[in-house]
Amino acid sequence: MPSLRKLHDQTGLSITTVYQAYIELEKRGVVVPRQKSGYFVKPLLDRILPPPEVQKLRPVPKKVTMNTLAYSIVEDMSNPDFLQLGGSVVMPELLPFKQLTRCLRAESMDAMKRSLMRYENPYGNDELKRQIAKRMHGQARQAITDEMVITSGCIEAVSLCLQAVGNAGDTVVVESPTYPWFLQIIEDQNKFALEIPTHPQTGIDLDQLNRALQKNAVAACLLVPNFHNPLGFAMPEEQKKALVKMMGEMNISIIEDNIHGELYFGDARPTTLKSMDRKGLVLHCASFSKTLSPGLRVGWALPGRFSDRVKRLKMNSTIASPTLNQQVVAQFLKTGAFDRHLRRLRSALRNQITNTALAIARTFPNGTRITAPQGGLTLWVELDKKVDGLKVFQEARMKKISIFPGIICSTTGRYRNFIRISCGYPWSEQIEKGIKTLSRIIKKMI
Repeated sequence: MPSLRKLHDQTGLSITTVYQAYIELEKRGVVVPRQKSGYFVKPLLDRILPPPEVQKLRPVPKKVTMNTLAYSIVEDMSNPDFLQLGGSVVMPELLPFKQLTRCLRAESMDAMKRSLMRYENPYGNDELKRQIAKRMHGQARQAITDEMVITSGCIEAVSLCLQAVGNAGDTVVVESPTYPWFLQIIEDQNKFALEIPTHPQTGIDLDQLNRALQKNAVAACLLVPNFHNPLGFAMPEEQKKALVKMMGEMNISIIEDNIHGELYFGDARPTTLKSMDRKGLVLHCASFSKTLSPGLRVGWALPGRFSDRVKRLKMNSTIASPTLNQQVVAQFLKTGAFDRHLRRLRSALRNQITNTALAIARTFPNGTRITAPQGGLTLWVELDKKVDGLKVFQEARMKKISIFPGIICSTTGRYRNFIRISCGYPWSEQIEKGIKTLSRIIKKMI
């Protein structure tokens, strides 16, 4: 950073004012002083705190049993009185509401009447599919509009794909930790979950996965290779290639959840497993819920060789997704405003995650570990082993703070001393107070 005197000369501010500004930046964890050398920028996200340790697991298929805790978390996510650090949601003010309403108003009365008074194509609005296909250029190996099925959000896409690739009693590989609603889908479809240890920076352990597949019959892998929830990593390119090759040789399907794929913090969107698939074994799922509008519930699936099966399941469950919602998204994509919006959104989310991570580093007890997400919305926090994340969740809930207890992200009973914190809301004094409150709750347990 510039010296105190240099910054004084550049700005015209007093030496005292410049010094106080540096002290404030130091308090926030953004700069660090070095004796007789001045102030230096502290690296953001990377190395703020050590990453969580990879849990040692003995991978065996387990019957999934989710409890009512999941419903409490969902209720808190929609409660306006709660400080939202739990649900993986983007603050409405960061989403393009005005542009979406303009797209809606642009529809003529006759066009809107036709939209509301007829069923949409069961597999999706043609214009919407064309617009999504344009955005996915390079993300799949072939033309995808015929393969694509529009769904009510990404979670329906995942559910339909998981149903399409197997039967009740089958075993499904998941990362550990994983997104808890994956476990709930596996439970509802009467399947078994096989958890594989997952590194917070590089993803699922391919050696352990290979050994587990030698011992267990597996119908599919349900994975989030780009900006995993809750860990935030993007799997390295070579590991993605090795994973797709391994599954291809064993003829095992991969359901790829890419809901955060557009929310990258680097220079370019990472590749998908779908782009490496030559056998039609990768079923790609995504939506606009994290980038455009959660309320419109517009998602899609690219089911590969299982396309006919997924289309049948979609028709049997809901016949079709709402026409008007699909048209609004299609019109917005046609305006070309989506990429401009995404650039602002990515910058905001990176800043929010960084500010939250720095606040955790400042206030949480020594020994705390956190992830350094490469994209997405969430931080995965490892606490002292004496701390029960479920009790932290319960006490925070009493103070109207919503967080995610780590134990819900696994079938193994592990991650009891972990919590997930969502960073979808801009940094504010209220969030800073919430982090300090969480710190006090945690410190009482040590």
